[in-house]
Amino acid sequence: MSIGILSTALTCWGADQISETEFDTDPRTGGDTTRFERGRDAFNRPTPNLTPENRIAFFVGNSFFKQNWIAAPGSANSRDGIGPYFNSRSCTGCHTFDSRGLMPTSPEEAPVALLVRISQGLDSETGAPLPDPLYGLQLQNFSLPGLKPEVSISIDWETIEGSYPDGTPYTLKKPVLLLSDWLNGSPEPSLQTSARLAPQVPGVGLLEAIPASTLEGLADPEDADGDGISGRLQIVGFRPDGSPIIGRFGWKAEQPTVRDQSASAFHGDMGLSTTIFTNDQDQAPYDRTAFPAGGEPEVEDKVLDHVARYSMLLGVPGRQNTEDPEVLRGQRIFHQMKCATCHTPKLRTGDLPDLPEVSQQTIRPYTDLLLHDMGEGLSDDRPVFNASATEWRTPPLWGIGTLENIHGQTAFLHDGRAATMEEAILWHGGEAEQSRYDFMNLPKSDREALLAFLQSL
Repeated sequence: MSIGILSTALTCWGADQISETEFDTDPRTGGDTTRFERGRDAFNRPTPNLTPENRIAFFVGNSFFKQNWIAAPGSANSRDGIGPYFNSRSCTGCHTFDSRGLMPTSPEEAPVALLVRISQGLDSETGAPLPDPLYGLQLQNFSLPGLKPEVSISIDWETIEGSYPDGTPYTLKKPVLLLSDWLNGSPEPSLQTSARLAPQVPGVGLLEAIPASTLEGLADPEDADGDGISGRLQIVGFRPDGSPIIGRFGWKAEQPTVRDQSASAFHGDMGLSTTIFTNDQDQAPYDRTAFPAGGEPEVEDKVLDHVARYSMLLGVPGRQNTEDPEVLRGQRIFHQMKCATCHTPKLRTGDLPDLPEVSQQTIRPYTDLLLHDMGEGLSDDRPVFNASATEWRTPPLWGIGTLENIHGQTAFLHDGRAATMEEAILWHGGEAEQSRYDFMNLPKSDREALLAFLQSL
């Protein structure tokens, strides 16, 4: 299709040619879990359909999510044992107001919500990342008093200038990790690193409730339909009966459930053990007599369960401006450019035990939870299980139009490099290269309409 024909098709696409999904203007992004708040606490409230049975668990989990953990032995036995090396003292230290993490504003500012995952290749049998013998699977740039952090982390930026075919200029920025002052000496040059920005929390319960059969139906690893898109399931293990365990959470879908993801964060981000992650493979060697554990495990199962349930029962921000002609035009452009091939607009959840709030809901998350090749420009050179260095899980788009209301700034993609949604689109490559090309060749008014639609989500 020529550029002129493409522009005409996107701008004048007839109503009788638009699918029901493309016409969908229902603002209830999270079904009955949708909230319509736009202020700082837009991500910070329970689902409107919260049941009395889950109310206590939600608010207890909220407490453990937001309060700082302390060193052991501490005055609060249920909250001690942090570190001795860590990235943050609390969950909300990275997920501020349950939103995305904040990017450092200068090279001198130590990142908190931007974590650095590391590994030394993959296990040949399981595909799991192999920990570095000195520093584990994640670098901790803070420590308890009397200890030196594992490493000093700062971020510099590489600037990339470009322009659209119509002459409109743009600027992209790529983060460059600066790692120095290693606690136990420099690791082997083969160390693989990947910066990961803490994502927003609301909606994870709904994503876990999507049936595995739905994800299997969306997957097209061999591109059987010939559309150039080949989403793959992330497989993180196998059950005793041989059935695969599908990963859903994390930028490369490394974790299968919200509970696993929460335990992983306790472990890697705060140095806290659970019954899922019991060892200190993410901690540099230290004197355990000087810094004792806070219990075995440090995060009891009931606490982990409350935190996971809290995360799963946060209300999802609803859409706004759904009848605005500019937004509707942008929605049509989104579909015509095949963005919806990966960012699946509408899904149906199944039944999740003890969580009726997220069960049997029609949701609009704009994700397929599959791995897609995003091109060399977004490669982190660190494969994880099924995900190659260039593959990433499709991030949900719900709530992205509310992010700026919370922090006064936005950061998109796995390492927060994109300060705007426009920049995020321009970083797309690989399977999304054609969509990026089409976006760049749209008239400026159509580009603005597409961005208006994304802002409505």
